[in-house]
Amino acid sequence: MMNLKTFIALLLLSLSQFAQADVMVLVHGYLGDINSWEKAGINDTLDANGWKRAGFYLGSAQGPRLFTKDYGKAKNIVFVASLPSEAPVTAQADILNLILNDIRQRHPDEAIVLVGHSAGGVVARAALVLYPQANIRALITIASPHLGTYRANQALTITNNHGPFNFVKRFVGGNDYVALEHSRALMHDLQPIQPGNFLDWLNSQPHPDIAYVSIIRTQPNGLAGDSLVPGYSQDMNNVRALRGKSATYGTPTSHYLVRDDSFTLLDILKTLK
Repeated sequence: MMNLKTFIALLLLSLSQFAQADVMVLVHGYLGDINSWEKAGINDTLDANGWKRAGFYLGSAQGPRLFTKDYGKAKNIVFVASLPSEAPVTAQADILNLILNDIRQRHPDEAIVLVGHSAGGVVARAALVLYPQANIRALITIASPHLGTYRANQALTITNNHGPFNFVKRFVGGNDYVALEHSRALMHDLQPIQPGNFLDWLNSQPHPDIAYVSIIRTQPNGLAGDSLVPGYSQDMNNVRALRGKSATYGTPTSHYLVRDDSFTLLDILKTLK
């Protein structure tokens, strides 16, 4: 018969293992969606390594809709958030907060690891600043423009109102140009940091005391950055409120998500335990 000390030890062990369970929330970038992670093969690799798909959220200002997937008895699970990626950063952050609140209600004893790609990393960070919560374990960003990107300036220049020429630009640019037109407020938010703009404000705000990890794209010549976001902008150590607080991982690929990102995430997750 099991004695009392053995029973208590086993109980504490089981509680400890339960407390270590995590929920990962994946946040796509500009013009991405819930399929961004699937197409890159990231969810397949995470699933094969114990991070099971739990479902996806369609986010809106009216509240999130969760479409669940059976994940059995998996301890570590993954939700994918779908946000209106053409909206301003704070509007997306508001919706992401609603999603996180729903996850907290469903998994009150589990820590949340936020992973944001590109603009999604800035949105995730803004959500943490605007809505501080105690059960966030870490923020991991992939190729995110924390100090902005000159591409946002280009987008604003291209979509400036030029009277009758707008029709020509829409005709030539098609859906891509229309998307940029609808994204002007977001592009203002992602302009390179300068006194008084959005990123200048965000980067000076108090940030929660959690783990921060910057996944930074590198070029074949070893230089940091990619065709859309400079390397220094992808490093959260250059955020005024986070200097020296972010771990960094260099990944030799383009700006967009790739399967290898899942292996980098798995390596990072091991360090968070």
